[in-house]
Amino acid sequence: MGTAYPSTMRWFLSLWLLAVVPFFTDLITAEEWTRFRGPNGSGISNATGFPITWTEDDYRWQIDLPVQGSSSPVLWGKQIFLTGDDTEREIRSLLSIDAETGNIQWRQDYPFEYHHLHRDNDFASATPCVDEDGVIFVISEPDQVLMIALDLDGEEIWRRDLGPFKGLHGSASSPIIAGGLVLLANDQMDPERFSFYLPRDTNKDPGKSFLIALDRKTGETRWKIDRKSELAGYATPCIRRIGDRAEAIFTSTAHGITAVDLQSGEISWEIDQLWDDRTVASPQLYGDLVFGSFGQGLAGQRFVAVRPKAAGSKRGELVYDVTKSVPLVPSFIVKDDLLFLWTDSGVVTCLDAATGKVHWRERVDGDFYSSPLWIEGRLYGISKRGEVVVLAAGREFEELGRVDLGEKTFATPAVLDGVMYLRTQTRLLALEKSK
Repeated sequence: MGTAYPSTMRWFLSLWLLAVVPFFTDLITAEEWTRFRGPNGSGISNATGFPITWTEDDYRWQIDLPVQGSSSPVLWGKQIFLTGDDTEREIRSLLSIDAETGNIQWRQDYPFEYHHLHRDNDFASATPCVDEDGVIFVISEPDQVLMIALDLDGEEIWRRDLGPFKGLHGSASSPIIAGGLVLLANDQMDPERFSFYLPRDTNKDPGKSFLIALDRKTGETRWKIDRKSELAGYATPCIRRIGDRAEAIFTSTAHGITAVDLQSGEISWEIDQLWDDRTVASPQLYGDLVFGSFGQGLAGQRFVAVRPKAAGSKRGELVYDVTKSVPLVPSFIVKDDLLFLWTDSGVVTCLDAATGKVHWRERVDGDFYSSPLWIEGRLYGISKRGEVVVLAAGREFEELGRVDLGEKTFATPAVLDGVMYLRTQTRLLALEKSK
């Protein structure tokens, strides 16, 4: 027989549950690797016991993938989801893979017509996002940005055509799920200003830049913010929580850093005129600071730390910036009051996150697209040619080890339940923690 609580006690218990359940829900969600770079895009895992160096015998399994690509894996439960393409058959695919065995559970194929891309891009480079209701991914071409939602068994729930895409290098914007919404930054190239750059196969219908939030269950538009078009953006947003509300943080060439109230779609604050070229690395958070960067060519140009101004202001303020050894593609790591910038050309800098003071700056050799991970006080970065470089994530520089994956690698690993999933161009490897 159950315990009979007095009505007053039941009332207090209800209030306690209302306060505590969301907290524990956030903790559970934070352990899942459901989007690009894991929990809120931080690249940080609470896993322990991973090796510094390893051999073939340390993998739980290795598989050859039926498609190639550079998107990163995401996980829900015992399912891995990733995308790839087969350029000969002109098919791009979403795969569901059993995390325990490496067996492919299901595959959904989507045809495409070949079009111009950057030499290092592919036709399915955006990373999916996933939750208990299924997986959502975006595939783009000049005529169409298509967002598709499938359940965990691979059955389609809904799809949305968000209009044409204009960009010099193709697209790679990854969606995220937050607060019952699916968010996507759809920043595109201005076809009038940059018409001489656009390939001949580009559709004449101009693409339009916007931020959009779709209902997670139905795909219907909950809010949409039109944007100025300058250059296509590739940064994945993150979520900043302020008391009982949340705002999504976006970066773009035209608008700098923008904070949008997650539920209403109103712009909370913005700081523009920060940069004049591409935004690729994804924004990160530290206390009340927001970090972002831009670059051009093969290198980053400027990293900034900004803070929203006092209540009632729609502007952010610049706290500090960094213009030496800034990443263009790899996103940042912020942990234990330290900020790590890992550049495309293999220069790693450790700074004080609050002030920007440099603790050390060292070259580790190699060229990098993959974003680094923080695991148990270490940084794991993977070069384009597939060499994993492991550094101590501290105020003193120390290289701990290197492991060669044997193949070109642009993707960022995923970590869950004591396993790191490393995706090369044609393979997926499951690295178990040390036994």
